[in-house]
Amino acid sequence: MACYRPLMGQADIEAFWADARLRTRLSRPAGSLENQTLGPTPPLAWAFGGVGAPEQADELLGLVLRGLKTATASSLWDYEYEGEALPEVGRLSIVLDGEGMPRALIQTTSVDIVPFDQVGPEHVVAEAEGDLSVEHWREVHEWFFRENSSNPRGFQPDMPVVLERFAVIYPTAAEREAARRQAEW
Repeated sequence: MACYRPLMGQADIEAFWADARLRTRLSRPAGSLENQTLGPTPPLAWAFGGVGAPEQADELLGLVLRGLKTATASSLWDYEYEGEALPEVGRLSIVLDGEGMPRALIQTTSVDIVPFDQVGPEHVVAEAEGDLSVEHWREVHEWFFRENSSNPRGFQPDMPVVLERFAVIYPTAAEREAARRQAEW
């Protein structure tokens, strides 16, 4: 569940992007799009969850930073209604926390579109939410799409869902582990 939010802290996002490019020596990551900009302009920045749900954004981001969450799902109808481009393999994105601060740079590794009622256990486990069951995933995502969809069709059991898989590029796994250890002190 991704939510694209206005960029309130553009300076923070630009600083995060500059730091990520420097610390990862990012020039053109493997699998990146040919037209992927790696200059001073940062990629799209967004937060997980619904608008006005900072706790959800932080919870889902925490799963990403711990290496558990490597996938998300969005309504195709919302993309179409909002005129947003679909995710593409190789695209870079900055993930924001609940306060709109940049916390992770991710790269899309796969994109599939399937009916909601056909989302399977492999994707559900990659989202790393709840008890990892398909039933839980459907219940939570049905609620989310009913409450947060921007399109007038709302939710339908067979609605098309964009399943996006991703990998964290920055902070690196070593930096995430060091931060986890420091937090335990």
